Amino acid sequence: MPLLTTDVVVLHAFDYLETSRIFRLATRDAGIQSVLARGARASKKRFGTALDLFTSGVAQIQTRPGRELQQLAGFDLSDARHPLSLDLDRFAAASALAELTLRFAAGEEGGPFFDVLTSALDAVAQSHPAGATDAGLAGAWRLVAALGFAPSLESCVSCHDAVDDDAPLLFSHAAGGVTCPRCAPKVPRGRNLPPEARTALRGWLRGEVNEPGEAEVRPTLLPDEATRRAHLRLLREFLERHLSEGRELSAFASWERGGIATGAGRRA
Repeated sequence: MPLLTTDVVVLHAFDYLETSRIFRLATRDAGIQSVLARGARASKKRFGTALDLFTSGVAQIQTRPGRELQQLAGFDLSDARHPLSLDLDRFAAASALAELTLRFAAGEEGGPFFDVLTSALDAVAQSHPAGATDAGLAGAWRLVAALGFAPSLESCVSCHDAVDDDAPLLFSHAAGGVTCPRCAPKVPRGRNLPPEARTALRGWLRGEVNEPGEAEVRPTLLPDEATRRAHLRLLREFLERHLSEGRELSAFASWERGGIATGAGRRA
């Protein structure tokens, strides 16, 4: 069997039979891969505790063409991202990023998409607890853009004329962005988007978030819990319209309902 050695992120894990586990990995070189780690539950000698949710490392995967489940031969940990398992806001945001990736990046996306994913998880892990939801929203919109579904924010999605930066505009999920007042009655209804919300979206899509390792935490873009919930709702509705064909995104629904109650802890 050919041996694939590649950078990976663990996005999902579940027990298999009595001694093994199955992991779903985002890989730099082969998109999303499902792998069987034989004996992972029976002995810690082979994989230790490194294989945990949201960890990054280098995996050795024995591949067989045409098979949906490959075999994990080895894993070398590079980043455990422990903060994601210690705070509810961080865990909820990371879970939503993992769900987005598993549901919509199931092809051969790697390279740039993988870099966006790891950068997003790093930003959430290294954020101040009060800014974890903001970092998660930023990462999610960057993943949407990497998948080729970025909404139109600079010009009307219908007539393509420039829009007024200082005016509230209709954001049409179905049309894929904001519309000018003249075109608003012609497109499927959506939600009114105030100028400050559009500014936040533009910044997130451009990657204007803290880089891992920065000494200072930049001010949170969103001023209060109500604004965060509105942004979470906007993102979920956009994903359901364009990517999930109306099927519920369970991690996003949980994130929207209770992922911004800061201060609570949870183990991954």
